[in-house]
Amino acid sequence: MLSLNVADLTPMELQNYLQYAIAPRPIALVSTIDSEGKTNLSPFSFFNMFSTNPPVCIFSPARRVRDNTTKHSLENLLEVKECVINIVNYHMVQQTSLSSVEYAKGVCEFEKAGFTRVPSELVKPPRVAESFVQFECVVNDIIALGDGPGAGNLILAEIKLMHINEAVLGADGKIDQTKMDHVARLGGDWYCRVTPDNLFMVEKPNRHIGIGIDALPYNIRNSSVLTGNDLGQLGNLTALPDDEAVNTFAQTPEIKEILDATIGDSHTRELQLQLKAKTLLVEGRVLDALMVLMV
Repeated sequence: MLSLNVADLTPMELQNYLQYAIAPRPIALVSTIDSEGKTNLSPFSFFNMFSTNPPVCIFSPARRVRDNTTKHSLENLLEVKECVINIVNYHMVQQTSLSSVEYAKGVCEFEKAGFTRVPSELVKPPRVAESFVQFECVVNDIIALGDGPGAGNLILAEIKLMHINEAVLGADGKIDQTKMDHVARLGGDWYCRVTPDNLFMVEKPNRHIGIGIDALPYNIRNSSVLTGNDLGQLGNLTALPDDEAVNTFAQTPEIKEILDATIGDSHTRELQLQLKAKTLLVEGRVLDALMVLMV
């Protein structure tokens, strides 16, 4: 394994490693305004939510690694502590990238990137009409993390008003994750897109107390077929099935076929049962998968 002491790296080298490793990162397209009423629009992938009560997001206009200069967004926020965080989706990603160009102060990125301004209701900076979700925010604090190249400036932005396009709502009135079409930043010029075909669910373990991987039988924990993700699913079950349940499941046609085909060949039987369990896990049949493994 490559081990690097960050003290031995230049800021540019360190930034490269970090941005490729810490990904994907959601993108905040942030609109700000200065004391003279001139707006700025800039994307930040050093961004996320950090509290729901109060609702606070943090983004960081870092000092430029190249020449240690600060961004107009930061300068505006020091003058007018209000902003709008516009969530970026695939249909606006190219325009968002264009808005990151280092235009001279006073040049309007809304116009350069072709975005539509919408007046905000509570704060001075305008919203981006093309964004499906927009947060009107007041800035509670600005925390400088340093004064050298690449140093971040944490903007603690408290959400005061949310605007959500009805196109991304489900029948229950809540945001439908499959409709958001999120994009995120990776390293360098790389982005990723969150589409329905690459979405998946992981059941939250805090809904109940899972038995844990350490409670699984030895041969299951040390399987050469099952991955850590597979074991994690099994360990999230609340209890091991009893012998009666396992024996009953072993008589079902899909399992009996494997047992009949591997009579006298214990190695092949164990392998086929583990492969069957892996298939069941993909199908979401976690308890059935564990019973197969315990046959």
